[in-house]
Amino acid sequence: MRSALKFAGSGALLLAALAGYAPAARAQPAAQPQAAAQPHSTAEARPIVLHAAHLLEVDTGRIVTPGEVLVEGERITAAGVSVQRPAGALVIDLGDTTLLPGLIDAHVHLFLHPGDEDLQTVEESVPQRTILATLAARADLLAGFTAERDMGTEGAGSADTAVRDAINTGLIAGPRLRISGNAIDILGGHEDANHFNPAQRVLSNATYANSADELVAAIRQQHKDGSDFVKIYETGRDTMQGGILHTPYQYNAAQLRAAVEEAARLGGSVAVHAMGEPGTLYAAQAGVASIDHATQLGDETMRIMRAKNIPAVPTFAVFEYFAHEDAARAAREGPMLDYKIAEFKKQIAAGVPFAVGSDVGPFPHGTQAREMVLMVKYGMKPLAVLQADLINGARLLGWEGQIGALKPGYYADIIAVPGAPLQDIGALEHVAFVMKGGVIEKPRP
Repeated sequence: MRSALKFAGSGALLLAALAGYAPAARAQPAAQPQAAAQPHSTAEARPIVLHAAHLLEVDTGRIVTPGEVLVEGERITAAGVSVQRPAGALVIDLGDTTLLPGLIDAHVHLFLHPGDEDLQTVEESVPQRTILATLAARADLLAGFTAERDMGTEGAGSADTAVRDAINTGLIAGPRLRISGNAIDILGGHEDANHFNPAQRVLSNATYANSADELVAAIRQQHKDGSDFVKIYETGRDTMQGGILHTPYQYNAAQLRAAVEEAARLGGSVAVHAMGEPGTLYAAQAGVASIDHATQLGDETMRIMRAKNIPAVPTFAVFEYFAHEDAARAAREGPMLDYKIAEFKKQIAAGVPFAVGSDVGPFPHGTQAREMVLMVKYGMKPLAVLQADLINGARLLGWEGQIGALKPGYYADIIAVPGAPLQDIGALEHVAFVMKGGVIEKPRP
C-alpha cells in the first residue's frame, strides 16, 4: 500500500498531509547525556516518489513532461517521465511545478548580515555571529540553495567549521558547505581595519599573509582548523574614478602559485576576490579555482580562464544591492555596476566560463536567487545560467557527479518551482519545495 500526497501552490496542503508522518529517527549512542541535542532530521526509511508537471535535465536543457524522481535514502535512484513506485512509497504530487536540482551559491558569507560590515565584526562577538550564521544557513536552504561555498567568516576565524559540522551531523538545517575560515589578506589590504583609529588596534577581518611563506603558513593553520579551501583577497580596495577601475593587486602570480600548490597538497583549492587587472591575470596564471567578482578581465586573462576552465563568479546581486542602498552609496557604487555590466557582456562574448555566486550576507540571506535573474538580465540565457550554477558549481565545490543533476546515484537535493524557469528565471525566487539528501526541508512536516 503506498501513500499519496497532493501539493497545493501555497504548500499548506502538503504540509497538512505530511503532519502525519515522521522521519526515521537516527540512533543515538547509549552514553549520550539526556540534554544532548537531537538531529535536525534524517532521510525517510521508505522510498519517496516526487511527481511534478515538469522536470529539467540541466545538461541537455530538455524539459521532461511530466517529471518524476524516485528517492531512496539520501540518493536519487531513478528520474524521468515516470518511475517505479515501490510498495509503501510516499508519493508526493507537486502539481504544476518544475523539478530541478538544489541550487548552488558559490559565494556566500554566512557570518554577515545587512548593515555596516566593519562594525558588525567589531561589535558582535564570534558566538553571536555564529548563532546568526546558523540562521543564515537555514534561510539559504529554505530558498532552495542546498550547497554553498562560504567565502570567509570576516574575522570569525574557523567558526564556520562548527556550522558545517553541525549541518553534516544533522544538528541544524543548512546547505552542504565548503568553508574557508578567515580569508587571507595583506597588511593594510582590502579587509584590514584601515579606517579605524590605529591606537585602538582593531583587528583585521582577514588573516595576514605578506609573502609566499606566510601564505603557506596561513593555509596550513586554516587547514588544521578545518577549512576545505582557501579564500584570498587579490585586489582592493577597489574604486571607480572618472570611469576607470582602480584595483591594486595584493599578491603577484608567483605568490598566488605558492598558495595554489599548498592548497592542492592539502586536497583543496584557492578562490580569489579579484576585481580587475593585473590581479585577475595573476590569479589566472597561478591556476586558481575561481575568480570572484571578475569585474574586469583582460584578453589574456580570459584566454587563460578558457584554457584552464577557471570560472568567473560575477556576484551582481551584491553590487545591485549596494547601488540602491542609499543615495550616498549609490553615487559610489552605481558607476561600478554600470562598468561591470558592460564588461560582463564582453566576457560572455569571449566564452569565459561562469559559476553562480551572489555574495549574500551584506544583503538578506535567502534572497540570492536574484543573482541568476541579473545574469539573465545582463546577457546570459536562462539555461546557460542554470548550467553555470549546477554543472560548474558542482565542479567548483568538489561535488561533481554528486550534486547538480537529477540522476541516479546523485544526492537527493531537489527543489520545485512554479512555472517554467527556462522561460522565466524569476521562478527560482519562489521555491515551493526543498529536499536535501532525501529530507524534506520545505514545507517542513
